[in-house]
Amino acid sequence: MSGFSTARLKMVDGQVRTNDVTDRRVLDAMLAVPREAFVPADRQALAYLDLDLDVSEGEAKRFLIKPQLTGKLLQAAEIGEGDNVLVVGCATGYLAALTAKLARQVTATECDSALAAKAKAALAALNLANVTCKAAACAEGDPSAAPYDVIILNGATEVTPEAVLGQLKEGGRLVGVSAESRPPRAMIVTHTHGEFGHRALFDAAAPVLPGLGRAAAFVF
Repeated sequence: MSGFSTARLKMVDGQVRTNDVTDRRVLDAMLAVPREAFVPADRQALAYLDLDLDVSEGEAKRFLIKPQLTGKLLQAAEIGEGDNVLVVGCATGYLAALTAKLARQVTATECDSALAAKAKAALAALNLANVTCKAAACAEGDPSAAPYDVIILNGATEVTPEAVLGQLKEGGRLVGVSAESRPPRAMIVTHTHGEFGHRALFDAAAPVLPGLGRAAAFVF
């Protein structure tokens, strides 16, 4: 077993299972997808640590959110094999790759076009044919493949992402971290009878996605 394979097993057993992730499909996906394939070569040694991993190449900071939070959000999303899923702010594509193992079709967006290109290449190298990655602002989602059964934010939002919520199918759900108030919490938003219901799941912190931060207050 390679060093990365051993690290991946330790990540799942030591970080993910111990944080109440029991969904077999989620655990199997996290055991199958090589996280190091989505990390710049000079940072691959950090791929399986319990942290939000900076994979930025440009000025905007972009992250793979920590493994235990990734697993908990995927479990909360309850993705079915026939689902059409949107991953917002996918960075280099790790969360999109995991989601592709669970869903019928995945659309992933990333605001940094250079990272979106890296995500496309990494996903193609793993032969994940059911995921499409596009360069697009996080706040816009991707209306072309909407409506979605599930939408996952690869990070936190400090505002209500209205355009993204508008792409949620009736009966669908969005999961992510809401940092609109303190402490930040993982949330699930459900779309039922034209109404959106918000439910807090657990306390969680994650980097805020570009374009989903609250506007800075004007100071004299």
